[in-house]
Amino acid sequence: MQFIFALTPIVLILLLMVGYRWGAARAGSAGYLSAMLVSVIFFGANLDLLAYAHAKAFFLAMDVLLIIWAAFLMYRVADEAGAIQTIGKALPHLTPDRGMQALIIGWVFASFLQGVGGFGVPVAVIAPILVGLGFPPLSSVVIPSIGHGWGVTFGSMGSSFNALLAATGVSEELLAAPSAFFLGSACLLTGYLVVHAAEGWLAIKRLWFHILVLGLTMAITQFFVTTSGPWNIGSFIAGMTGLIVGFPLAIQTRGKVKNNNGKLDYKLLFIAVSGYLILILLTLVFQLIPSVKNWLGNFYIQVDFPEIISNLDFTTPEEPGRKLLTIGHTGMILVYASIFAYFVYQFAGLYKPGAIGRIIGGTVQKVMSSSVSIASMVTMAVVMQHVGMTESIARGLAEGVGKLFPLVSPWIGALGAFMTGSNTNSNVVFGALQMRTAEILGYTIPIILAAQTSGAALASVLAPTKVVVGASTAGMAGHEGDVMRKLLVYVGLLLVLISLITVGAILIMFL
Repeated sequence: MQFIFALTPIVLILLLMVGYRWGAARAGSAGYLSAMLVSVIFFGANLDLLAYAHAKAFFLAMDVLLIIWAAFLMYRVADEAGAIQTIGKALPHLTPDRGMQALIIGWVFASFLQGVGGFGVPVAVIAPILVGLGFPPLSSVVIPSIGHGWGVTFGSMGSSFNALLAATGVSEELLAAPSAFFLGSACLLTGYLVVHAAEGWLAIKRLWFHILVLGLTMAITQFFVTTSGPWNIGSFIAGMTGLIVGFPLAIQTRGKVKNNNGKLDYKLLFIAVSGYLILILLTLVFQLIPSVKNWLGNFYIQVDFPEIISNLDFTTPEEPGRKLLTIGHTGMILVYASIFAYFVYQFAGLYKPGAIGRIIGGTVQKVMSSSVSIASMVTMAVVMQHVGMTESIARGLAEGVGKLFPLVSPWIGALGAFMTGSNTNSNVVFGALQMRTAEILGYTIPIILAAQTSGAALASVLAPTKVVVGASTAGMAGHEGDVMRKLLVYVGLLLVLISLITVGAILIMFL
């Protein structure tokens, strides 16, 4: 019975979002309230336990939300200046080859946008570009949807990965490598799926080498960056490297077809990219220069929490809360870069009057709903951990799934992303659960958590909210079902790949 009661908040969120089409903010709040009721009535939560759990959740949520707020602020600074549109318009000049256009715009540029923006930005920006190039509306939504999924975990300046670290307490040194390897493997398959969605099997046969080079470039770059320290820019740097390598590859496919996309303004393109070059420079300075990183690390907020015991004697040991950096936080680095980028774009005359108001207003409007959902789900997850609800679900899963758990683990992450609308929320809701189940079954925790976040990242493109946004920008409003049906096949193949890699990794660890 405890297993059933413990599942109630998660099942409720799933029912409300999928069955009744509630937004993540409303459903997350309902899940939080149900977790509070169940924890008090059936799991012996007391006032002290709830107070400490909420205090812990505050620091965990702020650690994630600071990145999300600042990442979208950076995107709005660039978008208001027309920088995103300028970069997008420059890409079709490279080649008239449809398959190569799909790769460069729908895969590489989508991954770059996921690295700096997220929140459905890649599909919203790219779908209209592809429609303008003559791609069918359905393909215009499907291509960037598939194309950016592999970059979600380390995209948005690593907000989803940061959520996994916060929810589980496992260090980035242990999690970065397996997560980057799983997602890098998905990246390779993604390129072939994007071309198939654009032009079918013949295009894959024609462009297989280009896909391989671009895929390896982005996968290896992300792996190197995330395991070297600045994991929060892993997807961003991978996407930018893919664009650099993609230029000569795309030019090779021009053939004798004359480019009719107009003249390219290289000066304007450089100005557009300059904001992101500033971000790279600041991130590298803050993350890779030891003296700077150590000095910034001295400024933080952290609270030590005592041992917490429920009325049913479930014990959470004494432990320090999440260390929340202040001036050196990843979110603050984004804020600094946003300020510098604003002045660059302002000096170049790219802003119209009232730009600051539109930037701030647009940022607040966009992140408000996701902030409520993340805060409520983080608090729900922490309360569930502290009263033993997560333990009950983990033991139930361990007994029910057993040795098949590595095969199922990515699909649990995928379910979380589909029902909550994001990789971040899935990691918050299911991260600790997957970790505890792995502990009970004796499986390697970093591998299982890598499967969790990889499955969640790849399936997040299926979230109804993202599909609706993409469909509306490509003239597919009212045909979201067609988009989801086509996406299901491609996302399913990617999840099968992650399941097989997870099982293979577990078997290797046991040899």
